[in-house]
Amino acid sequence: MNKGKLEESFFLGLMLFSILIVVGSLFAIFTVVILRGLPALSISMITQTPKGGYYLGKEGGILNAIVGSLFLAGGSTLLAILVSLPIALYIHEYLGRARIANFIRLSLDVLWGIPSIVYGAFSFTIMVSLRMRASLLWGIITVTLFLIPIMTRAMDEVFKMVPQKVKEASYALGSTRLETVAKIVTRQALPGIVTAVLLSFGRAIGDAASVLLTAGYTDSIPRSLFDPVATLPLAVFFQLGTPYPEVQQRAYASGFLLLILVMFFSIASRISAKKFMKYTIT
Repeated sequence: MNKGKLEESFFLGLMLFSILIVVGSLFAIFTVVILRGLPALSISMITQTPKGGYYLGKEGGILNAIVGSLFLAGGSTLLAILVSLPIALYIHEYLGRARIANFIRLSLDVLWGIPSIVYGAFSFTIMVSLRMRASLLWGIITVTLFLIPIMTRAMDEVFKMVPQKVKEASYALGSTRLETVAKIVTRQALPGIVTAVLLSFGRAIGDAASVLLTAGYTDSIPRSLFDPVATLPLAVFFQLGTPYPEVQQRAYASGFLLLILVMFFSIASRISAKKFMKYTIT
């Protein structure tokens, strides 16, 4: 066997081994969570808020955490879209290959790599200085902060995939740059934008560290932005922290629900991307 075939076999084996690790890890996580959590999962757990003594093994559910997670992830994703989309369009369409564009991309990459707990500490410092308490609003603000670099960079890469000939055709028909960006580029990049948004939503709904200090925790469903909010990751954390086996089993059931939600939005992003592909020109 010559050197080229030997290298090819080595890297092929390395790729297969890497795939095995990823798939095996996913299978192991699902197996543990399902085996330990499924027996504790019930309709009442999904449809009820915690009752008195829930964390001591008595009646109740985690409806407050499910609804709170959806509120927090939905609000932060919406805010992140309003900020990220204009930034990504400006970087790609107006700055182009300018040095400032590369600097902005580098800054976003650095922000992407900062642990979410740091964003939580930053927001907590501001919250305390303003003499405000933990609430859904501050949870949304915190999650939005770490979603912006993720979503912006994802959208920026998507815009790079828009064919140049499509923009040139738009300019040839007399469209302005703003009209081309708003009606042509955005439409062509729509499958990737939808994917970035849904994946960001899944990232937001599964984060616990950033909201530990800013969102608070409550056994009730928030009625306003200024009420504290429970989330599924924090519900898992607090239930695992109890010494009662039945409550710890509920933590795995909560984790199972969280995995289902994240998988749902991941699959939805793939389906949505394929659906919107019919509007694009290659």
